Amino acid sequence: MTVRPDNRLADAPMQPVQCGRCAGRVLVRKSSWEQTSIQWSEEAMDACPNLVTDRYETCPDLRASIQQATLDGLVKVVDE
Repeated sequence: MTVRPDNRLADAPMQPVQCGRCAGRVLVRKSSWEQTSIQWSEEAMDACPNLVTDRYETCPDLRASIQQATLDGLVKVVDE
């Protein structure tokens, strides 16, 4: 069986975004306006006050920071 390489990050690598509330830094890739991939670091997870009760919840403050970074052109939307 041959494993096909994942080339999705070649056209748009993940980009750093810092949360406006806790300053946690994550890596983000937006495949479309509706789809966002977030790679959390252990430091960002520890800094996020919204993840205290559920580490798998989505942080609304980070979501707002990602949206603003995208609107500012700091995060590229692949499918535009």
